[in-house]
Amino acid sequence: MGSKNKLKRFKENETFNNVFQPTREEVVGDLFPLKGKWNTDFFKNDNPIVIELGCGKGEYSVGLAERYPNKNFVGIDIKGARFWRGAKTAVETGLHNVAFIRAQIELINHIFAENEVDEIWITFPDPQIKYKRTKHRMTNSSFLQLYKKILKKDGVVNLKTDSEFMHGYTLGLLHGEGHEVLYANHNVYVNEGSPEEVTAFQTFYEKQYLEINKAITYIRFKIKE
Repeated sequence: MGSKNKLKRFKENETFNNVFQPTREEVVGDLFPLKGKWNTDFFKNDNPIVIELGCGKGEYSVGLAERYPNKNFVGIDIKGARFWRGAKTAVETGLHNVAFIRAQIELINHIFAENEVDEIWITFPDPQIKYKRTKHRMTNSSFLQLYKKILKKDGVVNLKTDSEFMHGYTLGLLHGEGHEVLYANHNVYVNEGSPEEVTAFQTFYEKQYLEINKAITYIRFKIKE
């Protein structure tokens, strides 16, 4: 994508009422005004909050929002030029139960309060295969503890990935640390029993994976108390 196109998208994001782009200083300083107030001040309802980490173009957040009008969705990504597409689609189609925020994943406890989130989706994260990149894997122990802080007591996490490595690493870690695996499937489009929301719509990259018959995996789990 050309830099002119990126700048145009950044500019257009500023006009969307469903996009938030706080500075890192604001977030770290706990000055982000919607923390703990997403339902009262933005969505203006008491519906469950579902967040998508690393939402990319926002297809999943928008797809879920269309399918589940009685839930609120927030897509999070550091690259605003990517989720511009999802935000624009939501504005154009009048979807009021989805928002996007430009922020780093490791700062989510400054964006959401304790027990504010009902569910987390992690869709096609970078598996960070090299050992020295372990700390960046979005299902490592540190990240799980971060998610636990903002999740409600019965909150769940969903991991959807094309990476066999990420799927295996996560399952091993969950079993090793005693977390509760609610469901696991190493090929959701071939094996029966996949939850509807897992196969109902695909991200941009997922469609490319499916064209080359790459298996898509899925895990749903709870982080132990």
